[in-house]
Amino acid sequence: MTTLTQGWTREARDALPDDGFRRELLDGVLLVSAAPSPAHQSVLAELYAVLRLACGRHAGDDLAVLFAPLDVTLAPDTVLQPDLLVARRAAFDDRGLPGPPLLAVEVLSPGSRGIDALLKFERYQRAKVPSYWIVDPAGPSIDVFELSEGTYRRTATVDGDDSSTVDAPVAVTLTPAAWRR
Repeated sequence: MTTLTQGWTREARDALPDDGFRRELLDGVLLVSAAPSPAHQSVLAELYAVLRLACGRHAGDDLAVLFAPLDVTLAPDTVLQPDLLVARRAAFDDRGLPGPPLLAVEVLSPGSRGIDALLKFERYQRAKVPSYWIVDPAGPSIDVFELSEGTYRRTATVDGDDSSTVDAPVAVTLTPAAWRR
């Protein structure tokens, strides 16, 4: 479940006590989420392994693959924590990533479906995040979006036992059924 409240800044959010909840800001709205399910984390672990291997083979860019919680500051009132991200190592500072990653990945949960597929989708697009993946463990499926002329275009949808190779930000082969254990 996610709770929404308005008028927040990063400083106000950072002053809250650490109670184990995930707190993000989206255009001044505080998003508070409970810990994800084991199914969510299993999918995230599999995707992390695939991306980490691919980024390790991608010479010259020095790419990092990291997972939430990690702050990605897209604006003074927008600090998101994608489930998984890929960015150049040199882009990070001591507080997180002060700008858009090359890839943001959100794994859907029952309480986050609308936020990830609508609100975060629009905000990542506005911040010019080049690639955005929406992963649905229930499908299982993955929708791959690439930024083109300021607008996300779906470049691939991979369902169940299907496999597809996507190239952004690195070439990886995705097979959603392999995430189920």
